[in-house]
Amino acid sequence: MAETILTWLSTYGYLALFGILALGILGLPLPDEVLLASAGMLVSQGKLELVRVLLAAVLGSWCGITVSYILGYTVGNLALEKIVKHEHIFHISSDKVAKVRRKFDRIGGWILMFGYFLPTIRHVMGVVAGTMSLRYRVFALFAYMGALVWSVTFVSLGYTFGVKWFKMSSQVRNDLLIASGVVALLLVLLYVGSRLCYGRRQR
Repeated sequence: MAETILTWLSTYGYLALFGILALGILGLPLPDEVLLASAGMLVSQGKLELVRVLLAAVLGSWCGITVSYILGYTVGNLALEKIVKHEHIFHISSDKVAKVRRKFDRIGGWILMFGYFLPTIRHVMGVVAGTMSLRYRVFALFAYMGALVWSVTFVSLGYTFGVKWFKMSSQVRNDLLIASGVVALLLVLLYVGSRLCYGRRQR
């Protein structure tokens, strides 16, 4: 996969970087970190320009996360409304949705900021933010800043380590996948725990 990415970058340059990142953020199973690091390596070899690489990376990430947010705000909200209308089936009321939205309004920004570093979280956080009706200015502040930090981090790694990065990349990606799985599991456990505590208080 790394060799394929290098071929794409060498052939199509900044356009490939923009397009692949936009699609990756939208949810396609693409190795975004390897892509960014590969671009950084090509910068160190003088084949790409640093400013243009960062611009393509950040704009591609912004495009993908924004489309994801819009899908959540439209399609996601519509689906949620349908689910609430059938509360007797799904056991999800409008009050519960409102409560979750208030919580997400407090912590959602930080999830958007640092979620880029976790593959599983990265692919869904835009849709979740839109579905939770997170205000656009809050979404934009954290999501766009997070994309900048993420892009600079992995481009810098590729620029610094060069070819050595490919020996490290598979392990790094595996670690990120494990970390994202752990985070997802913790979130599920926190939710289950909160529901159990809530049920006990209701008795």
